[in-house]
Amino acid sequence: MEIGVLALQGAFAEHEKMLDKLSVNHFEIRSKKDLDRHFDGLILPGGESTVMKRLLLDLEMLAPIRDRIASGLPVFGTCAGLILLAKEVEQDGHCFATMDISVKRNAYGRQLGSFNTEEICGDLGRVPMTFIRAPYITEVYGKAETLAIVDGRIVAARQGKQLVTAFHPELTEDTGLHRYFLDSI
Repeated sequence: MEIGVLALQGAFAEHEKMLDKLSVNHFEIRSKKDLDRHFDGLILPGGESTVMKRLLLDLEMLAPIRDRIASGLPVFGTCAGLILLAKEVEQDGHCFATMDISVKRNAYGRQLGSFNTEEICGDLGRVPMTFIRAPYITEVYGKAETLAIVDGRIVAARQGKQLVTAFHPELTEDTGLHRYFLDSI
């Protein structure tokens, strides 16, 4: 198995460390030519979604990645990655728009509003969750389904081979969500 990790900006190195812990081959996607390599799944890390979107457009990577996801490429988006996959984004236009969710950006406020908690996430049971200027999902519709709720807000969802979290599982020691994503491949 080979996983591509979008490495334009954000917490891509932390996802790579999680994949290393799970002994999974991976490589960084930094340019359009990197999309020529074979990969079985894609991770879209947390970071700044508007910067990532701009870089994806400038590097002519947005359409090829969107087409692969729409064709069934398994993808795991965390925080900004969740925003990139959403069909509807409050206060911003969409990017890949492949997932039936509506999202509120920076819903938890500034960096100082960051927090950690532990909640049930789908069949995984309780998982540690680190929120940093996180979005949350305001609506799940169509084929998407809710996986986790924190304080009445949807913070994880899936749709087919797409998995998203508003939090950063790569910033914890728990490999459960990464394993869950890899198992979907």
